[in-house]
Amino acid sequence: MSSSSSLAELLGSPQVVVGFGATTLVLLATTFFYLRSSDNRAGSAGHNAASSGSVLEKAEELDREKYPGGYLTIYYGSQTGTAQMFAKQVASESESRGFHARVVDLQDVVDNEDQRSISEIAMMDRTSKNNIDVVNDEYGSVIRATLAHPHYREGNNVDGRSRAIFFVATYGEGEPTDNAQQFVEMMKSKSGISNIYKLESSPDLISMESAIRMGVEDEEEEKKNDSLSSSSSLVDRTFLRDLDFAVFGLGNKQYEHYNNMSRFMDASLAKCGASRISPLGLGDDDDDLEGDFENWKDNVLWPALTEKYVKGEGTADALAAARKGNDNLALPECPYEVEYLKDGTTKSADLDMVQTSSKHYAQGVDCPILTSRELRDPSDPGSTVHMEIDISKHMSSLKYQTADNLGILPKNDPALVETVAKSLNFDLDQLFHLIPSGEDSASTKHTLPFPTPCTVRECLERYCDLTGSPRRSDLKQLAPYARDEMDRKALLRMSSKEGKTEYKEKIVEGHVGIGDIVTRLCPSIVCPLEHFIMVCPRLLPRYYTISSSSTVHPKTIHITYALLETEKKNGGKFTGLCSGYLSSLSKGDMVRVFVRDSTFRLPKQPERPVIMIGPGTGIAPMRAILQERSYERKSNGGIDQGPNILYFGCKNRSMDYI
Repeated sequence: MSSSSSLAELLGSPQVVVGFGATTLVLLATTFFYLRSSDNRAGSAGHNAASSGSVLEKAEELDREKYPGGYLTIYYGSQTGTAQMFAKQVASESESRGFHARVVDLQDVVDNEDQRSISEIAMMDRTSKNNIDVVNDEYGSVIRATLAHPHYREGNNVDGRSRAIFFVATYGEGEPTDNAQQFVEMMKSKSGISNIYKLESSPDLISMESAIRMGVEDEEEEKKNDSLSSSSSLVDRTFLRDLDFAVFGLGNKQYEHYNNMSRFMDASLAKCGASRISPLGLGDDDDDLEGDFENWKDNVLWPALTEKYVKGEGTADALAAARKGNDNLALPECPYEVEYLKDGTTKSADLDMVQTSSKHYAQGVDCPILTSRELRDPSDPGSTVHMEIDISKHMSSLKYQTADNLGILPKNDPALVETVAKSLNFDLDQLFHLIPSGEDSASTKHTLPFPTPCTVRECLERYCDLTGSPRRSDLKQLAPYARDEMDRKALLRMSSKEGKTEYKEKIVEGHVGIGDIVTRLCPSIVCPLEHFIMVCPRLLPRYYTISSSSTVHPKTIHITYALLETEKKNGGKFTGLCSGYLSSLSKGDMVRVFVRDSTFRLPKQPERPVIMIGPGTGIAPMRAILQERSYERKSNGGIDQGPNILYFGCKNRSMDYI
């Protein structure tokens, strides 16, 4: 018998809790989810498409010579913005491939309040030759009002087919991203796949060739997955019979349920009668996510779309020749416009305009720091800090449960912000408002990257990631703004497939960010503010598992963080953005935070023993759990309270016995 088995028998079905630090724990978290009631949807019946932000704006009559492939709709489920970026990249290439593309947030599909369009698609389904019956299915009609609307079908008619590409990220332990949760719940109902984790028993992935590190699902996936549905009698096999689709997943092989959401999306769409355009592509963020995406896009998706939809002798060859001839460095179209505001001008932020992947910017509230205390001995060169934050003035928005996660919205170093602004000739004190431009101006929801108005300083400090390593596609986007030919060539070289090794060595391992590129490495870059906002990655929140009990400390939140410092190849020092930001704060300073739900919970039966394993800062949630268990023990006199066992590690008891 193993030691672990003996321990389990000794304690009797213990609850085992493992902590590996903030990064891992947040990935275990799931967000609070709910479906809007039908009463709420019915209350919006009077809204028209213009006022509701419907994704069903009137489709324009296509120029078939310019767009021989017809319409293409690209949907994304994104937590950090990467899936959205991939969707936009495919959309930007679509015209040169002969397709007219639009990009749609999956949240917009279920938020569609255009009752006219919903009723229209239900009526059309009644008369369709495809024998689709969702007339009495409210949520089914909502989905079809976007995915299968005749405006975007082949031939713009009720009996034509729609084309859809899905970019779907997997969050945490096989769960959907925030903006895909409701769509996934609807698809679970329509496909009969009640347990999404059973998809893990699907056939092994095969690779296209040894040089292409990506996975594709076997074309027989639909038949194989039939046995995985626990409610096959509920499958609606005609629901999406008029839809052609392809799916690319974003995941990480370090986690058990690798790319679970993309597998589910691929299987559920097929179960509902949709036809695959190409095999499922899987991207691994633990290896080369961007390379996986590029390989799938160039070697699987575009060839399949071209062969299936670009009709006419020589049409595909003509488009390829045109792409080669137009491979220049013209400035890309920008989806935003900057409206500079005069002193004294007031304009309120419209949060419905902000992308769902950026909603944390609006959720955060400023709270004062009560305590910031070093936990390590001065003889230890590292730093681990205990911090307490006062939430007493925001009890409703920051109410938390023990072992929830605290999202912290960090700020870039003011000195770096000043340097970037000087290099790009930005006025840091200028107030501006961001508005959609071009085709995006027709939509009223989920089009802008962060709330405005704000100053240029706040934009660079809070919303632009100036220190994180940009992706290769970001370097390619930056290249047209470089006036010096050597700068352009360097950016394009590292953004290419052939330059992946150089990119990894000089950018990733060198800890080079956008700020370094525009100020030091490629100083010839000249970029208008709206274009810089488009090119620069967003500054994302960092998550820390709360190390205090909500019962014992309802008005404060405690966190434990380690200061990340690494030596650079050039002899300089790289400091983690958020830990460096927190270490610069003192008692009384304000920090912008929000609470995110977690699945990391104590057993419901208090008599059950608990084993906790928390090396390093992974001890944070264990501290909260011990506080909670101690409070419960004292509250009920210790009756029926199971034992608690904590395993933790340190280098030396006298140095970092935190």
